[in-house]
Amino acid sequence: MNPAPATGPTGRTGPASISAPIVAVTGAGGAVGGRVARRLARAGVPVRLLGRDPSRLPELPGAAIAPPAPYGDGEAMRRALAGAHTLFLVSAHESPDRVRQHTTAVDAAVAAGVERIVYVSFVGAAPEATFTFARDHWHTEAHIRVAEVRYTFLRDNLYLAGLPAMTGADGVLRGPGGDGRVAAVGHEDIADAAAAVLLADTESDGTRHDGVTYDLTGPEAFTLAEAAEEIGRASGRTVTYVPETRDEAYASRAGYGAEDWEVAGWVTSYEAIAAGEMSTVSDAVPHLTGHPATSLATYLRENPESYRHLLKTD
Repeated sequence: MNPAPATGPTGRTGPASISAPIVAVTGAGGAVGGRVARRLARAGVPVRLLGRDPSRLPELPGAAIAPPAPYGDGEAMRRALAGAHTLFLVSAHESPDRVRQHTTAVDAAVAAGVERIVYVSFVGAAPEATFTFARDHWHTEAHIRVAEVRYTFLRDNLYLAGLPAMTGADGVLRGPGGDGRVAAVGHEDIADAAAAVLLADTESDGTRHDGVTYDLTGPEAFTLAEAAEEIGRASGRTVTYVPETRDEAYASRAGYGAEDWEVAGWVTSYEAIAAGEMSTVSDAVPHLTGHPATSLATYLRENPESYRHLLKTD
């Protein structure tokens, strides 16, 4: 591999060593990519930030901003990744052609000489997964597995932040989740785990994560009814879970004006919970980070803004 350049594509410089391998972080303006980029920068790793909107990318020591490069634009991605050693690939926003976008980005990374991809996937990724978006992740993983690149998959569970967000202002969490359980995980834990995997290349046994899939989960699996109770305790108001049938779920979401494929993703995420496809609790977060995974109660206590829409105002 050629030594990493002293400046990134836009010329921003930082204190990191010129010879240190560059980690390219996609989605660096988002909830996962931004957190990971900040952790790497604090560790002194030269980071190249990729994002759809460069104005949202953080100012970080040792970081360079790549020109805009949509995943589906192979040539732009190849230019943005030239000279990078590792690609932290955050999955693209859901769309009908998300798999094509991912595979194009992977092929561009390999063509640019990237040696390692750490891909943010989803628990239960499988070609016949109940959750339709999890199928996209399986196809992306399959493409990476046969590419000439080292890889690690981080399969996130549902975000803890999603649970209060999925609860309406009326205090109702509704969906066809039945009595299934979900081992939801926090963004901070995901970022800590990802940083640990990415930083391993700076250690003597840096290949120990190669070819490994980690399920990133919270410390417990709970039902949506239990989640509603916890959100109610945090917000100080009654929050209830209303289990819907599939038809009821589609009907209650019909007014959002979303396309059919997107509504199907929303509905099947609940159905995957009902089917038990998000219930497994993993020790990957404590194993990788050295600290316990965050519980829903702790997340709500530390992030009151997550349920602000549920607070009554006079």
